[in-house]
Amino acid sequence: MTRRTLYDAATRSKATELYDAGNGVKAISSLIGVPYEAVRKWIDTYRSVGIEGLTDMGKKYAVYSYETKVAAARAVVDEGMTKPEAMERFGIASTTPLKDWMKAYREGGPEALRPKPKGRPRGSGSQPRETTREQELERRIQKLEAENAYLKKSIALKAEKRSRTARRRSS
Repeated sequence: MTRRTLYDAATRSKATELYDAGNGVKAISSLIGVPYEAVRKWIDTYRSVGIEGLTDMGKKYAVYSYETKVAAARAVVDEGMTKPEAMERFGIASTTPLKDWMKAYREGGPEALRPKPKGRPRGSGSQPRETTREQELERRIQKLEAENAYLKKSIALKAEKRSRTARRRSS
């Protein structure tokens, strides 16, 4: 189970109504009984994408273009823009992806934000090769030898088991 408390859309909507009425984040937090950090994130999201984005939180994932990611990360890292301002300017619904983009941008520059190919790379599996008759026969011999060794071991174990039970009966 997660330790995060999830709040419904009505609670988030009530927080925005109180914000629009002129209340601060701290006041809203105490009025609706939600932690300060959660309310602060809701208000940042509300300011950046509006009430629709806030009420749809957790229902769908937003997909952002490479250009948006680079522009937002560059604005915060290089130009000193605050995260809420960048969220509002670029229409980013959450601080989490923005933080991830900033980290990647700092570590690897704009190229680190390029989309990565998904799935298994083409041609990664071994290509089926044409086997010669000699190779097929060699493989068959190995298989039969393994089968033969297995049967011999099985017969030996059964014989050993019979001899143990015979010794017990004679005692």
